[in-house]
Amino acid sequence: MKSNRICDLFGIEYPIIQGGMVWISGWRLAAAVSNAGCLGLLGAGSMTPELLREHITKLRAATNKPWGVNLPLMNPQAEAFVQIIIEEGVKIVFTSAGSPKKYTTLFHQHGVKVCHVVSSSKFARKCEEAGVDAVVCEGFEAGGHNGREETTTMVLVPLVRKATTLPLIAAGGIASGDAWLAAEVLGAEGVQIGTLFALTEESSASAAYKERCTHLEEGDTMLTLKLLSPTRLVKNTLFGKIDEAEKEGAAREDLLQLVPPGSARRGIFEDDIDNGEVEIGQVASAIRSILPTSEVVQALIYSYENAINRLKG
Repeated sequence: MKSNRICDLFGIEYPIIQGGMVWISGWRLAAAVSNAGCLGLLGAGSMTPELLREHITKLRAATNKPWGVNLPLMNPQAEAFVQIIIEEGVKIVFTSAGSPKKYTTLFHQHGVKVCHVVSSSKFARKCEEAGVDAVVCEGFEAGGHNGREETTTMVLVPLVRKATTLPLIAAGGIASGDAWLAAEVLGAEGVQIGTLFALTEESSASAAYKERCTHLEEGDTMLTLKLLSPTRLVKNTLFGKIDEAEKEGAAREDLLQLVPPGSARRGIFEDDIDNGEVEIGQVASAIRSILPTSEVVQALIYSYENAINRLKG
């Protein structure tokens, strides 16, 4: 497999980036992804500053390959995370949920490469103006928090490709070599994968979460909470309450009472798959087993090369 701008930018063998998912992307998963020749990310969004520093230390001891940190800019502790990232000499940061302008210059002054996640071509142009090094365009098939535009990955990638000259990574609904190749055909130079890595042995998610998500069928997830922050959730007891409230015209304050702080932790990390937020992408319906990350990456590469050969006839 030949190198491209994403591989060159991050110093990785394959243009595959692991999503920095809350309660899922700890040092074990990030290390396993990086050791497989891809780019592992720590999910700072569900950590305290002290815990992020601990995971950085453990990740650094577990791999000598490139890795990075995913930083949601709207997180109340974003400033503290930024300081730790700089103090610890982290070299790659994926930012999301906010304006990339705020910290990109500071990161660059400390030798940190910055990639920002967008859900529209408009925000991709703003990223280029802000000076980021690459962008991830994420379609609404993805799990967890999504863009309000509800644009699918196959529509979004070519639109973003036209809007910016930056190295481009596609995300949302990608869990096979076929989908990876399709994203490249549409203009992406790499892929960011969440759901597939969330359902691996090294993922920090609970066993109950993994069991539930590997038994999902088509249509078992839905984008909801659009008055707050659009979020793709598994249809469970909590989802039913949210859906009923939204159909009755619930106000923002009413929805906040249904999903208090800690809802995602309960659903993803603490086994409460009925009353917690169980965040996962649509493509979970195609995943039926929990495998080691190394095997997942090998299968991705094999199916990608197979797809190319099949098209060649």
